Parts: sequence; structure tokens; C-alpha cells
Amino acid sequence: MDEAGLLVPLTVDEDPSLPSISVNGTQLHAESFGNPDDPILIVLHGGPGGDYRYLLNCAEFVNDGFFVVMYDQRGSGLSKRHDANIYTMQLFIDDLNAVINHYKKDSTQKVFLLGQSWGAMLATAYVNQHPETIGGLVLAEPGGFRWKETKDYIKRFMEIHLFDETSNDYVYLDQFITGDDHRVLDYKASLMAAADFADGNKTGVEGLEPYWRFGAITNKAAMDYAEKHGFDFTTNLNQYNTKVLFVYSELNKAYGKTHAEKVSSAYPNVQMEEIMGHGHEMTYFGWDKFYPLAKNYLNEVK
Repeated sequence: MDEAGLLVPLTVDEDPSLPSISVNGTQLHAESFGNPDDPILIVLHGGPGGDYRYLLNCAEFVNDGFFVVMYDQRGSGLSKRHDANIYTMQLFIDDLNAVINHYKKDSTQKVFLLGQSWGAMLATAYVNQHPETIGGLVLAEPGGFRWKETKDYIKRFMEIHLFDETSNDYVYLDQFITGDDHRVLDYKASLMAAADFADGNKTGVEGLEPYWRFGAITNKAAMDYAEKHGFDFTTNLNQYNTKVLFVYSELNKAYGKTHAEKVSSAYPNVQMEEIMGHGHEMTYFGWDKFYPLAKNYLNEVK
């Protein structure tokens, strides 16, 4: 089990055959699809600490005239791992800015962002600092744009029962797999994530979606940073007058229309849509409903 690649997949700095880009002092697992001269659509995954494998459906936007870019955020998926003490909210924003600059050919090429969950929060954090650079936004169920509303949302769906099946499985395995390196912690994080789609989960997640590798340190470091420093991604959103597509899901009982209206109200111009019959991971399980909405919106603002 100590052999590299057996417990969890290798990262881009360990396996040179993986597609990657080097930006902002790190190496990110990244892929692009379509014509590089077309308007750019950057797809941002959830987490922090998830990866873009479950969002690969979004490559379909190539057929709508977009150059689609996906990357695993710093320390997530198959991207390079870093120590916890480097993480700040600004670092994620700076990484996204570096990715945009890596692919953007000139100042006339339009850039659009599509984010799910934490990815939608990151997209908003970016627009809050660079409102003039983004041509449109698709936001799928961001937890919140301020720390307090995000924390309140998390409390509504995250409950740990000490003696339920998921907790027992995690503790049982801990007898045999111990350690504090990225490899072991990422593996343990994947076990804990099983609770996200267990029967009766409040976010309406229907099952296990595809992923490569969790970023345990990234997730913990980002949450610790938010708890200590807070954040407010709305301070400049009144400067962003382009219509935003904001979608939420019917089956996420911790979210709902009330929270969707509260979070989306930070934007001056919003098209809000509910994805019926699906939960928080609607971009994967509800792709047949999500895609037409996003496609129509992107073609409208393109």
C-alpha cells in the first residue's frame, strides 16, 4: 500500500503523462476542448477539494461554439499538493486569474465561468474583483457569497452521528491505515465523502458521481481560513450588470428557494431556475435538464 499510485491516483507532478499547466507557482491538472479561438468557458468544480471529473459533460458546450477549459484546483484532484499554510481565499482567485491568462489569446476573446457549489462561489469571488473581464456566469447552487450564509447552509445539511454506518466504517479502517501525508488523508477523505450520498442525505445527492482524488488538505485549509477570516464576495457585485444564470435543485432540502433568493440577490440581474427531480449534484445527475438551460443562457450572452 506504500507504493505510489496504489492507494490513490498519482498527481501531475508524479505522472508526466497527465495533461497539466504550470501557473501561479503550481502545477494544475487541466484539459481544454474545442477551438482555442472561440469564447472561453472555464468550468469550476466544487469542494474545495473536489475535482472536475464529474463535470466532463460540460465538454458538450464545444458544440455551442465555446472553447471549454477544466482544471483541478490547487491541491485537488490530480493537481499538485501543497502544505496547508499557503492557502487563502485570494490564492484560489489568483489561480483562476492565471488559468484565464494562460488560455486567453487577446483582450477581445470573451471569457465565461460555469461553477457548481464551491466552484460557483469561486466564480463569484473572481467577478467581485474583476467584473469587467467576465462575459457571463452560470452558478449552480453556491453555498453562499458571505461566510455567515455559507456556514448556515452547511449546518443545515452536515450532521455527524457517532455510531451510524458511515462513521463506523471510517473508524474501523483507521485501525489499519494511518498517517498524515496527502496520500493517506486524501484516501480517508474519499471514505468520509460516502456520507454525502447515503440514503436520506439532505442535499438530495442521488449516488456516487465520478471523481479522481479528493484534496483533504485543501478542503480543511480552506474551511479553517474561512472560519478564522470569513469572506464577503459581494462587495463589488453591483458593478456586474450582465445577467447571471442561477440554478438550484428541488431535492436539496438544505437549500430551497428562500436560500437561493437570498444568495442570488447580491447580483443586480439574475435569471433564477429550479432543476426539478434532482439534488445538489444536478450538473451530473440532472445534466439533461441543466444543459439546455445553461446552453440557452450562454448563447444569449455570448
